[in-house]
Amino acid sequence: MSDEPESVSSTRGVTPDGLLHTGASDDPSAEDLVLASGRDLTPENIEWARRTLAREGRAAIDKRLP
Repeated sequence: MSDEPESVSSTRGVTPDGLLHTGASDDPSAEDLVLASGRDLTPENIEWARRTLAREGRAAIDKRLP
């Protein structure tokens, strides 16, 4: 077992699976959708995400997460 915090992997800074979650109990924000889509947090991408969430709701982020 490592002495490092569980939130940081010692090899590549990857979050361990046990700490990952989709936030299924929360409503996703525009920023959540942008990041789930692999895009940068730019004003244009945040606006795209707002429109997409308004149109698709929670399904918008569920479609983009594995």
